[in-house]
Amino acid sequence: MAIRLLTALIALGLLHVMPQLARWRRDGLFQRWLAQLADTSGSGRVVLALLPPLAVCLLLSWLFDHPPLGELLGLLFSLIVLLYCFGPREFESDLEAILNAPDGASREAAAQQLIDDGGSVAWTAPALGEAVAYAALRRRFAVLLWFFLLGPFGALLYRLAQTLARDESLALDASSRNAARYFANALDWLPAQLLTFTLAVVGHWEAVIGAWRRWHSQAAATSWYSAAPGFLGAAAQADIISDIEAGDGYFEERSEPLTELLRLRGALLRALLAWLSAVALIVIGGWLS
Repeated sequence: MAIRLLTALIALGLLHVMPQLARWRRDGLFQRWLAQLADTSGSGRVVLALLPPLAVCLLLSWLFDHPPLGELLGLLFSLIVLLYCFGPREFESDLEAILNAPDGASREAAAQQLIDDGGSVAWTAPALGEAVAYAALRRRFAVLLWFFLLGPFGALLYRLAQTLARDESLALDASSRNAARYFANALDWLPAQLLTFTLAVVGHWEAVIGAWRRWHSQAAATSWYSAAPGFLGAAAQADIISDIEAGDGYFEERSEPLTELLRLRGALLRALLAWLSAVALIVIGGWLS
């Protein structure tokens, strides 16, 4: 776990200094392999698409983690995989593009880059907050969680599953797309739950937890895989609306999407620090035991 924490810190630091690293990510080889499976469909095609790259990842992880190659090569391999999985664009760079846009039209256009599945973002504080929360989940927090739990294999599994489910440029039949979305939604469920709880801790507890409870009280029993984690979007919107209502008469100023984007960006940074601190405590506890 200590090596994984160090790898995550290095990866996040590199992306902060050189955000263009996230743009080097290419799926050409994976897309060509997926095209070879055109005669299959449904969950079978999803399994066949994921199996070879994940098997190679497991094999390389095992080789790099054993002598005589040592831990340094294992760290470098984990770093490369993690940088690949933080994508398809660097999360903070997309936020910076919105904040630094010269006019309203440019800001709205930049906000569309937060969506990876062909949707659109309305230029309102709650809608923008929801899009930012999902982008943070899928480009950062979920990747980190599965990396901490399963190493490079977990991060790559999550990224490829999300690519299959949400990349509209992939030529997938309907049954394969549905199977991929079910799997991607299932992988989203745990990190989305943890991120929602973390946002409640660093933000408006009652509003976030209230939205989380309302969503779960109305959700179907199969929603953990059949639908996206809507409770995260509902929680992000509730947090922003609660902040607007607490504006003490400054409704127009505080409901400005850019103002709320800055506040949510700060909340997500605190959430990231909370996650990394929790992992650091686990590592220290392991050393002391």
